[in-house]
Amino acid sequence: MINAKDWLEFGQKFHGHKCPAMPNGLRVAAAAMNALEVERTGDSALHAFLDLGENHCATCFADGVQVITGCTFGKGNISKTHKGKWALTLVDKKTNRAVRVTPKAEAMLANKKTEFFTKYRMVGVPPTQVPDEVVQPLVEKVMNAPEEMMMNISEVFTYEWPKEKHSFEGFVCEECGEMVVEKYGRVKGNKKVCIDCANK
Repeated sequence: MINAKDWLEFGQKFHGHKCPAMPNGLRVAAAAMNALEVERTGDSALHAFLDLGENHCATCFADGVQVITGCTFGKGNISKTHKGKWALTLVDKKTNRAVRVTPKAEAMLANKKTEFFTKYRMVGVPPTQVPDEVVQPLVEKVMNAPEEMMMNISEVFTYEWPKEKHSFEGFVCEECGEMVVEKYGRVKGNKKVCIDCANK
């Protein structure tokens, strides 16, 4: 069993500030991993699909998911679907099993009514400047609330993962001199170039 509390301190250090959204990501991701009976991945055995978009509240949720699942941007095993929702679909690529976990709307709406949001975040105060006595109770609430109050967990379902290979092919752009992955290369005149140089 993955316990989200074991990852809170590291998650806050990685994330850079205290807030309720990153711990929410820890909780949701732990629930998904426990439903699939998987451990944190050091390679690309898991893939996380996050329904987050850009520039909206609580995208900090994603860092909690990265910390606890091991799905990271660098490994290429985390993707945003850009739907503007707080949902995680976690796929175990070894077994083609997946689960979808979403924070309950009621819990998220209750958080938005707290002082952390109304007196600080919604008026533009950076999260690093919110007093600890304001944010800490919210973090504790998120970390300690019963799972059934915090989230919806789907049944485990089948997700057919397409077969894929990592590319190790690359070249040096003949204009800017930077390394480029082969499949992103372009031809400009008689030169092999990157996308940026092709568009100049």
